[in-house]
Amino acid sequence: MPTVGRAMISALFLVSGLSKLAAPDMTIGYIQSVGLPLPTVAFAIAVFVEVVGGLALLVGFRTRITASVLCLFALVTAVIFHVQFSDQNQFINFMKNVAIAGGLLNVVAFGGGRLSLDGRRA
Repeated sequence: MPTVGRAMISALFLVSGLSKLAAPDMTIGYIQSVGLPLPTVAFAIAVFVEVVGGLALLVGFRTRITASVLCLFALVTAVIFHVQFSDQNQFINFMKNVAIAGGLLNVVAFGGGRLSLDGRRA
């Protein structure tokens, strides 16, 4: 089950990161719209975290550290991008990020499992 859970969570980050790469101007514009400084740098960091973190989580490489970084990323993006709770979509996205963070905390607690690169080292 840990492998299936990691794959399901990593898919979300991989699709999100690759979608950002497919539409960088739109993503950078969205980052600018919330007033973050250095939107191009924020874009690059987001793509890196989502793609590299998603791949690392998928294969179970340094799983606890990876899940911790992705958990923090999900919470930070919730607080920065999804705090207009009067907008139902924003509220749903905020809660989605919180739920993703909760799932990642389980990965932090229990590790990547036997079918992971971490499991091969054990």
